Amino acid sequence: MRSTRRPFLSLLLGVLIVAASALGLAGPAAAHDAAESTSPAQGATLAAPPDEVSVTFSNKPLGIGASFSVRDASGTEWADGSVQIVDNVATQKLRPGAPAGAYTVAWRVVSSDSHPIEGTFTFTAASGAAGSSGQPTAGSSTTAGTVPGMGTARPGVTEEPSAPASAGEPFQWSIVIFAAVAVGLLAALGILARRRLTGDADNSGGDNGDGE
Repeated sequence: MRSTRRPFLSLLLGVLIVAASALGLAGPAAAHDAAESTSPAQGATLAAPPDEVSVTFSNKPLGIGASFSVRDASGTEWADGSVQIVDNVATQKLRPGAPAGAYTVAWRVVSSDSHPIEGTFTFTAASGAAGSSGQPTAGSSTTAGTVPGMGTARPGVTEEPSAPASAGEPFQWSIVIFAAVAVGLLAALGILARRRLTGDADNSGGDNGDGE
């Protein structure tokens, strides 16, 4: 009985150590930041184009490699200047004079774990801004097709989205690893338990034979 119990406990301990190590390595892989909300909210209809748009993240993005593109239905770029990041909010100003209509915001930042993430959201302006012509204003610092880079930090205003912002998140391999470890652990425990029962049966038969 004792001869079968020690190998069983040793193998069980080894399996648990391997499982704990695998789950420990999988933890950081699931730590990528995610977009939590946008301003304006996804699909919102506003009275007029906003002065700025922003995205709130689950963690503070890095201060490099951030970009926003804010285009109207004709494809004209309205983002003005550089992206501003304060805490976990990335904000992009818009040029004045934007027209009424639908807008698409495409954003890209580098998350706190150095992994680039990106996404899009849309909103609609019921009317144009004061003095809007639908064309880039003279002397604008941002021309159509230009995506601004990083700049000085400035707070942003966020709202809860009516629908989740579209964000390109990496596949969470930690879930697959966890499932594989769990299945492997259960299989190993089943095999070890079966071997233990077989060993106990053999020992019992041996004892009976000796008694005769």
